[in-house]
Amino acid sequence: MKKNKIAFQGEQGAYSHIACQVLFKDAVIKACPTFEETFRTAYDDENYKIIVPIENSLAGRIADIHYLLPKYKLQIYAEHFQVVEHNLLVKQNADLKDIKYVRSHAQAIDQCQNIIQKHKFETIISADTAGSAKELSKSEDKSIAAIASKLSAKIYDLKILMENIEDESQNVTRFLIMGKKVKQPEYQKDKKYITTCIFRVKSVYAALYKCLGGFATNQVNLTKLESFSVKNTFDQTNFYLDVEGHIEQIQVQKALEELGFHTQSLNILGVYESSAFRQKK
Repeated sequence: MKKNKIAFQGEQGAYSHIACQVLFKDAVIKACPTFEETFRTAYDDENYKIIVPIENSLAGRIADIHYLLPKYKLQIYAEHFQVVEHNLLVKQNADLKDIKYVRSHAQAIDQCQNIIQKHKFETIISADTAGSAKELSKSEDKSIAAIASKLSAKIYDLKILMENIEDESQNVTRFLIMGKKVKQPEYQKDKKYITTCIFRVKSVYAALYKCLGGFATNQVNLTKLESFSVKNTFDQTNFYLDVEGHIEQIQVQKALEELGFHTQSLNILGVYESSAFRQKK
C-alpha cells in the first residue's frame, strides 16, 4: 500500500508532527523550516499533503498562513483540532535547581508565564518549540530548559521535568490538511460540513455588508470571518471565510453566488467534514 507523504513546518517533534502522527499512521514525513516551503512542497508535488496550523484558541491566528493561502491556492481536505500540552524538558542529568533559562517559541513562552515567573527563569526565544528541544539536545549546558512536546523529549532524549505547564488547559490549535488535487466529499444529509473561501471586496460603499447579505437571507451560518491586508498595500483587504454547509446545498450555492457578485475575486479553498471537536464545545 502506498504511504501518505506529509509535510509540516518545524522540526520533528513539533505539534504539527504530532497532528501528522494522529491523522496519518506510518506516513513519509518532511519537516520544513518555513511555512512557505511547506506550501511549496505540496504545490510542486501533488502527492504531498501538508498539515498547517491556522489558529490557536489562546494566541489567535497563525502568522503568515493567511498570505500563503491565496498565493498557492491549495485545497483544504480536512480540519483537525488538537490540545496543546507544553512540557519543561531538560538534559538527562539536570534538575530544577540547575535551570536558569528556558528556550522556546514566543507563543509557548507566553502561554507558560506562571511557571516561568514562579521560578524566575530567563527566556530565550526560538523559531519553534521542537527546534528549541533539538538545540538543547546538542548542548551540554544544564542551566537551559526547553518548552516543547513529549514527542520532542522522546526524539531528542530529554527528560520531562514538568508536564502540562501551560497557564490555560484549554489550549487548542486548529490544523488544516491541504493538497494540490481538487477534491471534496459527496454531500450526505447526516453529516456536517465547512466550506472555506477567500475573497476580496470591490472598492465600493458598504461592500462587505453587501457581500454578507446573501448568507443572512439564505440562513447560512458563518463560523469564521477574518480580514487581512493584501501584501504591500494598506488599501486592499482579503477576507477569510468559513461557513457551515456543503457547496452542493442550494442555500450555500445561493449565498456564494451573491458573494461572488459583490467581490473582486473569490476562491473556494475547500469543502470538508466539520470536525467532531466542534460539537464537543
